[in-house]
Amino acid sequence: MSEKAASGEGFIELPSAHSVTDTLDRLEALLKERGVLVFCRINFSADAERAGLAMRPEQLLIFGNPKAGTPLMVAAPSAGLDLPLKVLAWEDANSRTWIAFNSANYITQRHRLPTEMNANLEAVVPLIQRAAGPGSS
Repeated sequence: MSEKAASGEGFIELPSAHSVTDTLDRLEALLKERGVLVFCRINFSADAERAGLAMRPEQLLIFGNPKAGTPLMVAAPSAGLDLPLKVLAWEDANSRTWIAFNSANYITQRHRLPTEMNANLEAVVPLIQRAAGPGSS
C-alpha cells in the first residue's frame, strides 16, 4: 500500500481497499481489541443528508489511550487540541476511499514536545494501515 504524506501539511493520507464505513469499522474493531477507547464516530455525509445536502461518504473516528495521550498533555496542555486522535475516511470523485490522520511529528512539533513522545502517537499507525489494507482485519 502506498503512503502519501501531505507535504508540509502535517497529515498522512493512505488509500483504503474498503469503503469508508468498512474502513472505519475495521479500525474501530482493531482499536477496541487493543483496549483503545473509541470516543465518537461522526458521519458527515449522513449529517449532510439530514440537512438536505449531498456529499460523498465521509466519516471521522475519534479515539485515544489515556496512557499514551496523558503524558503529552501533561508536558504541553495545548496538545489537547490534537488529542484524542482522529482518523478521517472519505470517498473521492473516482469512488476511491482514502484515510488520513495527523502525523506524530506534526503533533509533537506543533506543541513543542520532545520527539521521543512520537512513539506514544505512532503506536496506532500499524492499526490504521491494517484497517485500510486488503484482507481481513
